[in-house]
Amino acid sequence: MAFGAFANTGPDLAAAAPRRRSYIALILLLPGILYLLATFVAPLVSLVLTSFKEPGGSFDVGEYVYAFRWENYAEALSRFGEIFLRTFAYSAVATILALLISYPLAYFIGVNLRRYPLWQNLALILVIAPFFISFLLRTLALKAIFADEGPIVSFLQSVGIMGPEDYLNGTAFTVIFGLTYNYIPFMTLPIYASLERLDLRYVEAGSDLYAGPVQRFWRIILPLSLPGVVSGTLLTFIPASGDYVNASKDFLGSTNTVMAGNVINDLFFQSFYPVSAAVSILLMIAILIPVTAYVARSGSDDLL
Repeated sequence: MAFGAFANTGPDLAAAAPRRRSYIALILLLPGILYLLATFVAPLVSLVLTSFKEPGGSFDVGEYVYAFRWENYAEALSRFGEIFLRTFAYSAVATILALLISYPLAYFIGVNLRRYPLWQNLALILVIAPFFISFLLRTLALKAIFADEGPIVSFLQSVGIMGPEDYLNGTAFTVIFGLTYNYIPFMTLPIYASLERLDLRYVEAGSDLYAGPVQRFWRIILPLSLPGVVSGTLLTFIPASGDYVNASKDFLGSTNTVMAGNVINDLFFQSFYPVSAAVSILLMIAILIPVTAYVARSGSDDLL
């Protein structure tokens, strides 16, 4: 009888083991969940609530009360609709340019230098080297390079491409150039990670089947590296859309190159918190729509 009671505990212990593992997993996840709640969910909820506020009765600067005010969104769209379009145009062009520059670079590092680990590691260090310098300092350096007395403008004026009154700083060219330059590592590294794992035997098989270089690229290399392309595109387009440094008149931009990030920054420091929050929410939604469509269209489940 005692042996039978002891034998019956076997299934109970087996059933309890998965429950214990799930509790342990929950305990291990709890710090991360609390961190996300405190640093992402709570600020997002606060931002949404702020976007519906209106000025308080005392009309003190920065005093607002919750009133479910949809007019903040209407004001944001009517006043800054053109700036939203400019933001996405600049970000899209910068993302495309970064992809055109980064893919050959990532292919060279991940495939051509695969047989030379030392040179491959050195090339990767050169790609991430800009991260060791402040984002602001890099952008200020570009401003000095494109200044009216800088080497680029002086050279273009000397060969007659630019007139004596022409300039580069404060134009769409320098803003897009700055976005492309600053976010190229975000595009290069994910593509490199995909190409570095590329099995070259597939490419050799395509060559044995008389596929030309273009066919091998479109049918073999690009599909196998698509997860890196998708990841790099997202890591470039999303932060570029919210960037407020490159387009600032204090750096590479002017009043004619203002982006959504500059509007949010200016409204916040002018104490127009509800409208600033509404612009932030609209920017977030406007980014999520094309990004979701892009990921769904690409058909890539493994992004890294």
